[in-house]
Amino acid sequence: MFKMTVKEIAQAVDGILTGNGDTVITDIQYDSRAVKEGTLFAAIKGEKVDGHQFIENCFAKGAAAVFTENDVPENSTDCYIKVKNTRLALQKLAAYYRNKQNIRLIGITGSVGKTSTKEMIAAGLSKGFDVMKTQGNKNSQIGLPMTMFEIEEHNEVAVIEMGMSEFGEMDRLADVARPSIAVMTNIGVAHIENLGTQENILKEKFRITKYFDKDGVLFLNGDDKLLRTLYGKQIFKTVTFGLDKANDYYAENIIPEGFHTKFVCCFYGNKVLLEIPALGEHSVKNALAAFAVGKHLGLDEKTIQEGLLTYQNAPMRQQIHEMKDFILIDDSYNSSPDAAKVSLNVLKSVGKGRTIAVLADMLELGEKAESEHFGVGKHLAEIGIDTLLTIGEISKNTAKGAKENGCKNVFSFENNSLAYEYLAKIIEKDCTVLVKGSRGMHTDEIVKKVLSDFENKI
Repeated sequence: MFKMTVKEIAQAVDGILTGNGDTVITDIQYDSRAVKEGTLFAAIKGEKVDGHQFIENCFAKGAAAVFTENDVPENSTDCYIKVKNTRLALQKLAAYYRNKQNIRLIGITGSVGKTSTKEMIAAGLSKGFDVMKTQGNKNSQIGLPMTMFEIEEHNEVAVIEMGMSEFGEMDRLADVARPSIAVMTNIGVAHIENLGTQENILKEKFRITKYFDKDGVLFLNGDDKLLRTLYGKQIFKTVTFGLDKANDYYAENIIPEGFHTKFVCCFYGNKVLLEIPALGEHSVKNALAAFAVGKHLGLDEKTIQEGLLTYQNAPMRQQIHEMKDFILIDDSYNSSPDAAKVSLNVLKSVGKGRTIAVLADMLELGEKAESEHFGVGKHLAEIGIDTLLTIGEISKNTAKGAKENGCKNVFSFENNSLAYEYLAKIIEKDCTVLVKGSRGMHTDEIVKKVLSDFENKI
């Protein structure tokens, strides 16, 4: 459990302390609603809300201290730590706390699949180590520091998701987390609107290795042509995984069985049969990454396999709901062109009766938006998905790509409500439905309606 005096905290963040330096902090929060006794409240100035306006209320709720950028009120008996930037102070404190922990930290980054890869690696290590992992997708400039504060003394390994969308972000995350092991899943076009090119995305994500020395290890999806360029060219060890036989860890004989997948993992002349409770080639790649990391950390094959069988998809990430008469695949958390194609492949592989894809706009694609949406529609038609419902203006290009490549049942809607109204009419016995869209499109609203309006299998 986090425990530190405000005097030590002030010194760690180069802040000016007002109040009792012996006050003990046992909790850190930036959301005033979560404040309790013993909390240090970081008053962060956001785009819409300034946390400073909640300081008095936080003290009334029992907060022990606050980070503030404002002047401290005269004659105050409360405990303040004044800093130039409360967001940076939170990051500095997280870095200081992380460096006090004797833990092996694995950083996960990539354009697509960070959360599922994190979950698979954590599962693969879970039977051999006391594993701490990022909860949800707290991988941002604020989320990652908050994750650091969750590390406890008994944890042996931390599996941490590290996301970035702009230049310089990965540097700041690496300053906080300082991983000595990293996994890079792929280089896609997510956030290309901010970063310009895939080469820029690669360069930024590679900054996850900022603090690597010769003992660091970078695990790369060797099927990704850009990531492959990093292999064998670093002062530290690089290891590849993927479906191509040129990888250090690769898969053979991939066989879906129900909602599980079996495959042979081949590595350095060895072969082992593995099973995971997940579908799709992307899940096999995630399992290969988990197996490779587990072997690097000294686990035996049986221990890793036992851990992999505990894997569960994170909420809204290819969660499969077996309804009374049909299957619902909830992949509504977010979307990008690569992720959408992967999800469509899963929809096809589950393949129970008529396949229906509900796809909303994919955001932050800049000039590539029209062509990338069209490409997703083309892929949908080529693999034989029966019906497409699109939501939003940009996704009309997905509809166009599907129609022009042979999908006959294509319908476009302006919003989730209209799309759901039509979806509810066409859901039939033994069909399979996929729902996916960028976070800003809130397609989870459709999933919630399906789950509430149709009887779920118990």
